[in-house]
Amino acid sequence: MRIPVPLAKAYRLLNHGPVTLVTSAHAGKHNVMAAAWAMALDFDKLTVVIDKSAFSRTLMEASGEFVINIPARGLARAVVQVGNSNGECIDKFSTFGLSVENEPSTEIPLVSGCAAWVHCKIIPEPHNQQTYDLFIGEIVNAWADDQAFKDGHWSFADENLKTLHYVAGGAFYVTGESLNVEL
Repeated sequence: MRIPVPLAKAYRLLNHGPVTLVTSAHAGKHNVMAAAWAMALDFDKLTVVIDKSAFSRTLMEASGEFVINIPARGLARAVVQVGNSNGECIDKFSTFGLSVENEPSTEIPLVSGCAAWVHCKIIPEPHNQQTYDLFIGEIVNAWADDQAFKDGHWSFADENLKTLHYVAGGAFYVTGESLNVEL
């Protein structure tokens, strides 16, 4: 079940470096793309790199928002598929059998089967966007699967909810065992 994550803890959803799926929508069109370069910037902002040629970028710039979806291990094949296809030519959701969840706060679809989702409004930084393809997003909503994120921390007890870490060429690592250190 999807639960809200307090915005003060939302940065933790990206801190462990997972691959992401970026969803976007505008004027009745929607898209999903894979993005390995996404990270927390501080407690209420994140960054993501989106190439100028990406259809998702067109939708993001038009709507001023996007969602970072953090896929669990069952979505590894879909991550590769959406990362190697063009959303202007096909509907990636139907082509690759991705289910979505609707969220009343946005028209952007949330990809089902993810461990977490982070909804952002773009903070306009034209120089960074044009020169480096770097977008800064202000986190406005965050959610996580209640079996994957508990009390403000990741809990990877369910193997199916472990997140993916992309290393290239279709190869991933899955989040491993936890190690707690006494302070």
